[in-house]
Amino acid sequence: MLALGRQFFLWASENKWLEKQLTERAFTRRAVQRFLPGESLEDAVGASEVLRERGIKSILTQLGENVSEGHDADAVAEHYLSVLDLINERQLDADVSLKPTQFGLDMGLDEAQSRIERIVRRAGSLRRLVAIDMESSAYVSTTIELYKRLRSEHSNVALCLQAYLHRTASDVVSLLPLSPTIRLVKGAYKEPGNIVFTKKRDVDANFLRLAGTLLQEVKQGNARVFFGTHDPRMISGVSERAKKLGLKKNSFEIQMLYGIQGETQARLASKGYVVRSLISYGESWYPWYMRRLAERPANVFFLAKNLFKR
Repeated sequence: MLALGRQFFLWASENKWLEKQLTERAFTRRAVQRFLPGESLEDAVGASEVLRERGIKSILTQLGENVSEGHDADAVAEHYLSVLDLINERQLDADVSLKPTQFGLDMGLDEAQSRIERIVRRAGSLRRLVAIDMESSAYVSTTIELYKRLRSEHSNVALCLQAYLHRTASDVVSLLPLSPTIRLVKGAYKEPGNIVFTKKRDVDANFLRLAGTLLQEVKQGNARVFFGTHDPRMISGVSERAKKLGLKKNSFEIQMLYGIQGETQARLASKGYVVRSLISYGESWYPWYMRRLAERPANVFFLAKNLFKR
């Protein structure tokens, strides 16, 4: 049943008719506010300031993907430069996360790289990290190539890898010579069954296998790793593996979405773990939100409750 629900929301994330219907409904906007502090950069920065008081770091991302016009992609690049300047001005411990297709990846790797590299350089001068997000499987190889190019010149870049893909273990091996910074997540796109693990237990098992490999590299000084998960079993599994390797709690990051398990985030931070909350903002929230519903059944119940509120 849960698998069917996940497939429905992944399908819905790509359905333009449904997007038009739901984004015009007040109840949908009320529900999405749980995960979105607002649509403006100022809203996101304000949320980051609140989290700072709880000992939680931030990573900011403007929602949007598959930009097809050069001037629009240029505007996105300019926006992120202003984000970095504002983060620095407010003295926030915050990084930024970028979707390559928002920077014109569909128009060519070189185009996207030139725009993103401007941001990486500015971030480096401000001692900030730029995380390269991973999108659907069609972009994995190109995104990894983008990361390799950036990492060859810059140390302040991270790459997201998805545990539900069969290929990810070999991708990790190919990246290790670069001393990479990896953000490991489970994955949240609608993908064919021949390239992903389709059962949750298999995705979980692969997540923990990859976590063990990456933590071993952390111990050897060959990598940095962030774990993007809200699953308490994954967090416990990562913590146990780190402890067995003799790693300190602050040797890796636990990253969660803004608005999910806020008390857990604060508790982990108080225990000495490095916790970073991913704060999303912007108008293009529909496909992102549908993928969040696909990830967590509890989010669906939250949405359902809002159906009956005025």
